[in-house]
Amino acid sequence: MKQKTKLFRRDFTLVVIGQIISLFGNAILRFALPLYLLKETGSSALFGVVTACSFAPMVILSMIGGVLADRINKRNIMVVLDFCTAALITIFYFSLGEIPTVPLFIIALMLLYGISGTYQPAVQASIPLLVTSDKLMAGNAVINQVNTLSGLLGPALGGIMFSAWGISPILILSIICFTISATMEVFIHIPYQKRPRETSVFTVAKEDLKESYRFVRTEKPIFFSVVFLVSIFNLVLSAVMIVGTPILITQVLKMSDTMYGFTQSALALGGLCGGIMTAIVAEKIRLQKSYLLLLACSASVALMGISLFLNVPAIVSYWVITLMTFTAMGASTLFMVQIYTMVQTQTPPQLVGKIMAALISIAMCGQPIGQAIYGVLFDVFASNTWIVLIGAASAALLISLYSKRIFLQLEDNNK
Repeated sequence: MKQKTKLFRRDFTLVVIGQIISLFGNAILRFALPLYLLKETGSSALFGVVTACSFAPMVILSMIGGVLADRINKRNIMVVLDFCTAALITIFYFSLGEIPTVPLFIIALMLLYGISGTYQPAVQASIPLLVTSDKLMAGNAVINQVNTLSGLLGPALGGIMFSAWGISPILILSIICFTISATMEVFIHIPYQKRPRETSVFTVAKEDLKESYRFVRTEKPIFFSVVFLVSIFNLVLSAVMIVGTPILITQVLKMSDTMYGFTQSALALGGLCGGIMTAIVAEKIRLQKSYLLLLACSASVALMGISLFLNVPAIVSYWVITLMTFTAMGASTLFMVQIYTMVQTQTPPQLVGKIMAALISIAMCGQPIGQAIYGVLFDVFASNTWIVLIGAASAALLISLYSKRIFLQLEDNNK
């Protein structure tokens, strides 16, 4: 009986180790590529548009990734996509300097985020197959901790490497990480039962998505409200942090690349602490109180704006921004683990991959739009960036208060 409730069994442990290596390489890339682009162009608007374009394939391919996760061996998806990522970065490495910067970055980032969007549903859908039901929330928390731990180490090392040697060593290290991860994942065994398919892949995908939609519409219509809520919150608040953090630290406060790397590490550390808290207080977290976590995120961005409005010394504003990114990420991690676990436990196993993919992709829909908008706004209010932050925080506050009603309904449905 003890063996049945053990969390870190062989295959789950291999998934965790593979995720650590793969996500570490991903974290360095996500730190270095946007920073390189911002420094090369110096345009907040262009930076926002390029990052928005890069997120669009993730939104679309997350849906496809969910269908694949329920139809194809999840282990094979992870292996193939990690090898593809290593190959893509290799091509990018040799193309840098040979192809105009902006088109090269748009194509590379779109492909990288698209691969990530296809990859993550396979990981999320494999967790219920590798851990017992009583360890599901803990398993989700571990995967989130791995994500944030990689994000903690990646930007810290990336900031030092970028300042000292530029982008080339970072690309080489990422290629090594993805190759090692793919090789390790070959040895994972994830339970898989092949489902019959007598029609084309596109027809299967269409029918699978229809099946998922029918389930949500008839059995869990409250899922629509939750997804819409998260999407709007991402548009208003997540996007301003993604676009705003590098602009505020490197352009407004004139801090070094290393300091920016430390801020990104603080962001990941907040997620790590949030994941640890989730594992500790898993049984005590109530869905009806989730709106408080969104309020905490809103307050964090407001305090960032206030520090800039008060025109305090740059180093003080830097530490306020760093501390608030830590706080916001911790709260959002608690929130998302709670939502993922709720969806996984209330969805039939054969639909988990598709439903999770739909949740993730639709929730991200608002983010690219927000990134493009905030890129322009940071250009327009270049001398008063606090206006952008206070405006975003105010809108997010209203959304958080509205969400209280949705989470009360979700709590009732979960009983």
